[in-house]
Amino acid sequence: MGLADNKCVPCRGGVPPLPAERAQELLVQLDRGWSLNTAGHLERLYTFKDFAQALDFVNKVGAVAEAEGHHPDLYLAWGKCKVEIWTHKINGLTESDFYLAAKADREFAAFRAGVAVGAPK
Repeated sequence: MGLADNKCVPCRGGVPPLPAERAQELLVQLDRGWSLNTAGHLERLYTFKDFAQALDFVNKVGAVAEAEGHHPDLYLAWGKCKVEIWTHKINGLTESDFYLAAKADREFAAFRAGVAVGAPK
């Protein structure tokens, strides 16, 4: 079972962010391109051939995020989408952030292959 197969767990606050060592262990399980930015958030830039493809990807990731109840920041521009993920209630990372990142990667892989994955039920 991969990270993308896990269900995001809503954070109610009051829990500590993941230790840096655990975050690094999970980071290497994601597809290439993910990094921790200066704020300590997960971040990846996906590129596309045009605006329409980038918008389609944003909508797919948005549907997954809504189904999971875990919402990333999505930055849309011509031919690209930056995804930034962290747990806002604790201003840090939880394992669910890595699950959502892996779900975004799964959508991207399906998008590249021309297969509709859709939001999990």
